[in-house]
Amino acid sequence: MNSIRQVPTRVKSRRTEASLGAEREHFDKQQLSSISKAINSAETPVKEKHARRIILGTHREKGAYTFWSYALGLPLAGSSILSWKFCHVLHKVLRDGHRNVLQDCMRHHSSLVEIGKLWSNLHDKYGQLVAIYTKLLCTKMEFHVKHSEIPPNLEVTDEVLERTAGTDINNVFQLTVEVFDYLDAELRLAETVIRQLNTSIAISTLTSGQCRLAPLIQVIQDCSHLYHFTVKLLFKLHACLPADTLQGHRDRFHDQFHSLKTFFNRARDMMYFKRLIQIPKLPDSPPNFLHAASLAKHVKPVVVIPDEDEPEQQDDDDDDPEPLIEVSDMSTSSIQAQPQQLDIFDQTFGPPNGGFDDRDLQIDSLKRDLELLRAELERVKAEAQRYITQLKSQINSLEAELEEQRAQKQRALVENEQLRMELEATRRRNAEHEGLQSTFIEADKRAQATEQRYNKLKEKHTELVSSHAELLRKSADTVRMLSATQQTQDEVERTKQQLSFEVDRIKQEADMKLEEQKFEMEKLRRELDEKMAEVMRIKATLQSSEKSSEQVNSSMTALQAEKERLMRSVSEKEAELSSLRQAAQVQQSSLQQERERSSRELGELQGKLQEKSSQEEQLKQKLLEEQFALLQGTITEAENIIQDAVAKLDDPLHVRCTSSPDYLVSRAEATLGSIDNVKKGHADYLGNMRDAGGLLRALTQFSHLAADTIINGSATAHMAPTDHADKLTENCRGCATQSLQFFNDLKSKTSLQRADPASIRVVVQKILHLGQELRPKGMDVRQDELGDLVDKEMAATSAAIEEAVRRIDEMMNQARKDTTGVKLEVNERILYSCTDLMKAIRMLIIASTDLQKEIVEGGRGAASIKEFYARNSRWTEGLISAAKAVGWGATEMVESADKVVLHTGKYEELIVCSHEIAASTAQLVAASKVKADRHSKKLPVLQQASRKVNEMAANVVASTRTGQEHLEEKDTMDFSGMSLIKLRKEEMESQVKVLELESSLENERLRLGELRKKHYELAGVPVEEAPEGNGDTSSMGHPAHMSPKPSKPAIMKKPALAQKPNILSKSPFK
Repeated sequence: MNSIRQVPTRVKSRRTEASLGAEREHFDKQQLSSISKAINSAETPVKEKHARRIILGTHREKGAYTFWSYALGLPLAGSSILSWKFCHVLHKVLRDGHRNVLQDCMRHHSSLVEIGKLWSNLHDKYGQLVAIYTKLLCTKMEFHVKHSEIPPNLEVTDEVLERTAGTDINNVFQLTVEVFDYLDAELRLAETVIRQLNTSIAISTLTSGQCRLAPLIQVIQDCSHLYHFTVKLLFKLHACLPADTLQGHRDRFHDQFHSLKTFFNRARDMMYFKRLIQIPKLPDSPPNFLHAASLAKHVKPVVVIPDEDEPEQQDDDDDDPEPLIEVSDMSTSSIQAQPQQLDIFDQTFGPPNGGFDDRDLQIDSLKRDLELLRAELERVKAEAQRYITQLKSQINSLEAELEEQRAQKQRALVENEQLRMELEATRRRNAEHEGLQSTFIEADKRAQATEQRYNKLKEKHTELVSSHAELLRKSADTVRMLSATQQTQDEVERTKQQLSFEVDRIKQEADMKLEEQKFEMEKLRRELDEKMAEVMRIKATLQSSEKSSEQVNSSMTALQAEKERLMRSVSEKEAELSSLRQAAQVQQSSLQQERERSSRELGELQGKLQEKSSQEEQLKQKLLEEQFALLQGTITEAENIIQDAVAKLDDPLHVRCTSSPDYLVSRAEATLGSIDNVKKGHADYLGNMRDAGGLLRALTQFSHLAADTIINGSATAHMAPTDHADKLTENCRGCATQSLQFFNDLKSKTSLQRADPASIRVVVQKILHLGQELRPKGMDVRQDELGDLVDKEMAATSAAIEEAVRRIDEMMNQARKDTTGVKLEVNERILYSCTDLMKAIRMLIIASTDLQKEIVEGGRGAASIKEFYARNSRWTEGLISAAKAVGWGATEMVESADKVVLHTGKYEELIVCSHEIAASTAQLVAASKVKADRHSKKLPVLQQASRKVNEMAANVVASTRTGQEHLEEKDTMDFSGMSLIKLRKEEMESQVKVLELESSLENERLRLGELRKKHYELAGVPVEEAPEGNGDTSSMGHPAHMSPKPSKPAIMKKPALAQKPNILSKSPFK
């Protein structure tokens, strides 16, 4: 320790002040060069060697003073790229610089905030990045200043993190939130940089892209440590707090986990990062904090930076002390090797004496000694490390003392030089002073005489000031007297204001005259000072001493004349003050008379005011009674309306009235809104009972809406199931009962305060809920989504048609490869007819879409398209249902055609799909025609497209049946070899099969009818309104049979190859 204490003395003896100055100058030049090269306006990344020199400079000077002294002079407000590179260098300095850098940077925290605010208000891509980067740097500095145990590079052990968090769960909670904010700032910068790269031409191989990507290396390093901190802290929080409390923390961590994983994956794929940094891989799913065992599966992500500059860093590493534990390690390894050799010998030849030997005991003892030595070695290592830390701290403190002593010495040299110069100047002044001292005595006597005269003038000035203060006090008394009369009438107030204005004017004139006197006194004092200075100059020149004496005498004569003039002005002021005093007395007497007259008038006005107050109270009471009478009349009328609505519930003529659940829901919602208005009007009336207008309007609206809800609820119950009908009727009666009870409370002033419509709200909400339950099942889609759903379904249908055409083309090509002859002809005919049908459907979809646009534009008025669809929800749902059916039918038809071509399906499936598509397109046409204008030019186009679809569907059916005839093999019926008994037996078997097939056909038709009933029920169409008939074969060959259970069709001959089924001129599909 003594040798360490003597280090500054030896260094001081070896190095001169000149060499230290040159070394410091060289260091400053090197730092300035590195900063100017690293931070410039060129759109290139910061070179690593320049940033490394800046970081080494911070370690050399134990701080960032030099860096900030040069950085503050940079034009950061003029170039966004310059500001971006400055933030990058500052980030590297904070991470890898000296530990004192953080404190130096905090001194310029406000400058960083101002830079961020400046660039955030400008529309510049780099400016946006600079604003986000400055926020990140401020967050980083604030976090590490608050938690000084965690260095800015975030490289700490788990023990240090545990010690920083502490045992108080509130501190752990707060630390977790701060780490979340820290990580959010890092991820926000990374996402903004990558988003700008995606929207610009720059890529990671260009300098413009690398300029943006370079700071993300430090962001990746920070994020890996912050992710590990977050996992550790969240597991600790879940060990102490319930899981529900930490739901927000888990959600926030999951969002950060997915963002961080996406950022790492995208950065790992960029060529720029592959040679600079090795980015860790995060797990596929975030840790499960609800299971403490998941902490063991957590692996800390480690970022690896390739060490490309090892030779440059070797000099810095040589200063570190050599490890002091290699000898112990060698001895430990030798001790470990000996038992290993003994074990190998025992395995080869076996232990002597039947498995027991003294060497086993020796081995055990050596192992125990080895454990003791290891523990001792660890203790020695810790002690040595502690000594090394203490020595380094002492070296740093001594170096700081050395620098301080150097600075003190430099300051002492400068001060010594200044003192030497001051001493020489003092000597010269003393020589001059000795020569002038004799003349100074003479001038001093004259100055004393002048001072005596000045004191006399000062006494006179004091007397003037005292007289002025007396006048001010009298003026204050006058002001108080005037303020006492300010409560009288307006005329007295104007008089007082005029008097106060006169007094203020007099006071201002007095003040101005006193100021003039003071100014004259100051002027005399300045002239006196000038004369004294002139006397001093006279002392300096012995030749002009007599002339200066004459000037002083003349100045004294002038002063005497000025004094006499001031005395005359003082006497004049005293005369003016006496006249002002007399005027104030006259004004005071007049004010006294005015006060008496004002008091008499005030008494008269107070009497009149009391009369007016009594009349006003009477009018208020009358107004309250009239308002309450109006309220009673309104309540009586509202009761009559509600009672009339309740009476209709039992009216036999009302049984035939019906209403839809939708209308009931709309009435109930309007009633709920009127209840809110009633409640608000009731509160306003209680606050101001002179105005009952709001409550009257609300009660009138509520009575009509409540009666409408009761009547429509009863009408809806006539069509509802029994359970719902009973509940709905009961709630309607309850609504009437609660409404009448509320009106009864409003009638009396005693119960007016406690009247509350909350019970009515509960009953109306029950009615609303029942109405919503009675709505058709197809109303699940929200009203505001119908417009978007129409466009989506029409687009999906068009896409399905396009996909069907593409697949039919593929099947056509495959059929030409796999089949030949008649099969190929039949397959081509079927697929060609399917393709024509799909094209016709596509033209129908286009025509329907154009007509829908015309309907919407013509009928929506000032409303939006979505509002038009929501207002016509049933029509919109019909369009959606039809579009879905067309798309589904096209898909099914392609599947059936594929099976028919591959001979794995049935021809009947293709026929049924054709009928289904024709029916679906007919539904779409019908839904489009409902709201179309009769004279629309697009309506004939839609009708023509519909006829084309029917024609193409008939072609598909004809082609399918013709192909079926050509491909079916028919056996010739030869009954020549059968006997009469054999023929009779075959006839009976054929009749049995016919009866079985007829029974099966009847059952299938019954099943088809039930399926269609269920379909109509799910689609929201009442069974009574559902279209009778199956909708598929009626337009093709059986227009007379339209019921779900048609009669048995007559046996028809199959048409010839070129014959097509007859189509009616007006198909039911339209």
